[in-house]
Amino acid sequence: GSCWTTFIDDTPELFTVTKFRNRAAKLLTYLGDLIANGCQIQGQVTAPGHGLEEPTLPTLLDAQGSAVNVTTAPPPGWRDVLLKSGPAAFAQAVRQHKGVLIMDTTWRDAHQSLLATRLRTHDMERIAPITAHAMANAFALEMWGGATFDVAMRFLHEDPWDRLDRLRALVPNIPFQMLLRGANAVGYTSYPDNVVYEFCKQARKHGVDVFRVFDSLNYVENLKLGIDAVRQADGVIEATVCYTGDVSNPAKHPKYTLEYYLDLVDELVALDIHILGIKDMAGLLKPRAARLLIGAIRSRHPNLPIHVHTHDTAGAGVAAMIACAEAGADIIDLAIDSMSGVTSQPCMGAF
Repeated sequence: GSCWTTFIDDTPELFTVTKFRNRAAKLLTYLGDLIANGCQIQGQVTAPGHGLEEPTLPTLLDAQGSAVNVTTAPPPGWRDVLLKSGPAAFAQAVRQHKGVLIMDTTWRDAHQSLLATRLRTHDMERIAPITAHAMANAFALEMWGGATFDVAMRFLHEDPWDRLDRLRALVPNIPFQMLLRGANAVGYTSYPDNVVYEFCKQARKHGVDVFRVFDSLNYVENLKLGIDAVRQADGVIEATVCYTGDVSNPAKHPKYTLEYYLDLVDELVALDIHILGIKDMAGLLKPRAARLLIGAIRSRHPNLPIHVHTHDTAGAGVAAMIACAEAGADIIDLAIDSMSGVTSQPCMGAF
């Protein structure tokens, strides 16, 4: 047959586009930032506007209804297990734990999804002592990596390493988890191998415990670099499979089938990972598909800890995470009620 390959050349009106200036929205955004954060122009940094009040910190109550003194040392948590036993034994302790554990994403993915990663170190630092007590039995707090690194420097004018150090000092008992983009580390391009290795080494030294290593295209060669870098840094390797399609409807999604994911998991397990992550970054994982996927992985790899991440974009996040837990997942990602839902993680209060 014949084909037409000059459509763009023959249709110049494609490049006649309306340019929106959007001046009102830009002005409101600037004024809101100026009032909340003060002037951010380098050399002209000023304090936030007058009249702003610091949010009142909640009073944490114990099982008897008495106020908890959060200025005291927090109770032991899963980080104590990690420091005592090492990454491999830590992962197996998670697998042998009865019941599902949770990771709180409030300090990373929740505000990255809802607030363009604009939560400041100052705000997290104020709530950190309460978090160390209230979330002492959590698997981890996701609080670094992803977009937190560049946003801290580019928009908040903060040092991301300083954030890590300050929060680590206030929360010594709960593992910190970060998102590592394989060979891309926390940037938007591929870095030399030695940069990724040194980055993971320094991140571990400054307090990151669990590294969720992922590649958006599930490119195993990219994952291998991150996995090896975390291993050399003596961190917990959570190698991740990115989920898309619908394993419960292979006729509609013939590429991303259950067999596709099982084969990919087999490749990652062969790399001697500690934990398997299932990263549903678009909120596509339905409850029925969750049971099929997690159930099949659990059947094939009975000793492998499984950690599931989703977004509540479609409104099915809570149901999907319950289905994952029932099918054999060890850890699920949730966010505190006020920072959950929509493009963030499912609501912690719903469990």
